[in-house]
Amino acid sequence: MPSRISAELAHLARLARDGGLDLSQVSLRVKADLLMSTPQPAPDDLAVFAEMAVALMPGVDEATAVILARKLAGWRHVPEAVLLALGARGGPVLAALIRHGMPLTPAEAEQFAAAQDPLLAAALAERPDLNAAATLILVERADRAIDFVLMANAAIDLPRAALDLLLSRAREDAGYVQPLLARHDLSSAELVPLFLFAGPQRRLAMLDSLAALDSLGQAERRLAVSHDLFMGWLAMAADDPISAFRAVASHLGGGEGLALAIATDRSRDLAALALTAAGLSVEDATRFLIRLGDDAAHSVERIFAVVALMRSVRPSVAFRLVMQVSGTPMPAPARRGQHQPAMDPSGTPARIGPARIENPASASDILRKIGSRRDQR
Repeated sequence: MPSRISAELAHLARLARDGGLDLSQVSLRVKADLLMSTPQPAPDDLAVFAEMAVALMPGVDEATAVILARKLAGWRHVPEAVLLALGARGGPVLAALIRHGMPLTPAEAEQFAAAQDPLLAAALAERPDLNAAATLILVERADRAIDFVLMANAAIDLPRAALDLLLSRAREDAGYVQPLLARHDLSSAELVPLFLFAGPQRRLAMLDSLAALDSLGQAERRLAVSHDLFMGWLAMAADDPISAFRAVASHLGGGEGLALAIATDRSRDLAALALTAAGLSVEDATRFLIRLGDDAAHSVERIFAVVALMRSVRPSVAFRLVMQVSGTPMPAPARRGQHQPAMDPSGTPARIGPARIENPASASDILRKIGSRRDQR
């Protein structure tokens, strides 16, 4: 008999002799340990154990039931009647069954994900076999504790819809940032909204991902910042920084959310990126940042850092980055007329031909591959 089981049986025997434990509970735990120590339990022994467990379970205290649930939940020989008897206890006992591997169908997992008892949902969030639908249901609960259990579960892949919700919460709650950045299933392209919190290597990977995305399509041409407009921004930067941020955000096509994100970031990295996205030169953008007169403006180290950042990013990439960090939707690209030659083989009223085959690889697929290769460096 394994030493662990022998020690546990000896401990139970002492408790029973001292009157500190109900012998029915002792016998149930002993029988479970004996069966689990057998590589291939006999069907008759399993049937006897199932009958015994069903009969005694209503009188077993919760602590003992939880111990049994932890042990038996993932045991491949456990009789179904035993799991049903344990599950009927609900609460911590059912949570222990869920957490420790009780077999669940996708429909059952989704049912527990939507359960009113947060204990059951939190237990489900720890499972390595959690499916995408149940994961999304758990995230939609908007329960911070369950979110953190999910983010710590490295065995699952977060579906895109669930990730978007978690990223939006990370903008309001900095506690979400590091658990998301630590996940290995997320590429740098997917984590761009967390750019301000990322380290140098991760930032570089994010910029590479955005540059790759930017190269897939034609960059939108925005109105240049005139001298008079820039001088107005410069004047507001000294007297009314919030209004200056609103003016920059409006020029980029953003709203109050973008202005608030720029104002909230005390490092001024986001302000520098927004000014770069607006098309300002590094020199003019630096003048604006110094004119703000805040802590970053008085730090030589910070100014050098934002200058280096602005020099490393082209305006179209900075625009994408600013929009994702602030959670501002990208504006729809303007429709452009496209000339189609009369004899183009893709098909005209006069000449019908086979349609051109589009590349099946989507932008997100390309970016995920690029991000994965970059992350492995």
